[in-house]
Amino acid sequence: MSIFLVGGGPDTTTTPVIFDQFVAEVVHRTGGTRPPRIAVVLVDHEGSAAYFLPAYLDPLHRRTPCEVVTVLLRRQEHVDPRVFDGVDAIVVGGGPTPVYAEGLRKAAAAIRQAVQAGAPYLGFSAGAMIAPERAIVGGYLVRGVEVCPEDASEGLGEVELRDGLGLVSFAVDVHAAQAGTLGRAVAAVAHGMAGKAVAVDENTALLLPHADPEEQRGIGTGNCWLVRGPGPKPVVSILGNVVTGR
Repeated sequence: MSIFLVGGGPDTTTTPVIFDQFVAEVVHRTGGTRPPRIAVVLVDHEGSAAYFLPAYLDPLHRRTPCEVVTVLLRRQEHVDPRVFDGVDAIVVGGGPTPVYAEGLRKAAAAIRQAVQAGAPYLGFSAGAMIAPERAIVGGYLVRGVEVCPEDASEGLGEVELRDGLGLVSFAVDVHAAQAGTLGRAVAAVAHGMAGKAVAVDENTALLLPHADPEEQRGIGTGNCWLVRGPGPKPVVSILGNVVTGR
């Protein structure tokens, strides 16, 4: 299995390489003997999912026949962990990161179990941010000082890390170059909130084959920014081996 952490929603993802590689892994998992069963999780606010779902479903259906299990997540509700039983892959969409973190909290163990059993995981924007053990869910201030634009705050003041899905051991931020959130990832490491973080640009994904952080690489047209601590002077570098495709 592989974990794909995309730095934006499908509306910011024009390169086909991300969906191509994800679907190829899903088909490989089933051996091509049956249509794969894919759980797609998306926040639904007053019917918004009807508008946003096609951006997630159409690229899947264009690439392979598949059975989609649509999981609509609403505020102050929790997803039943049983919806992930027997799925071949999991897609978690973009939107309000705190809502995803809370709504999937009780299903985190079921998602980890599915991924550990070989189900590829594809997280877009919020779906990428909640993948870690401890997830950045928003905020634009650290000790009252701005570290990224307020527009990226998710309505929070101070930067907050909350329990995530536990799929990766490092923090993840998204829309890095486009929304200026690299500063938030750097601040999270510099202030000891995370030992390591990766900030992913739009139209780009961080790919972790077999969940091995030593094999992580970027795919797409942008950068994956690796921030490593510890201490107040973290080191920022760009992950290599970026595969482009338009």
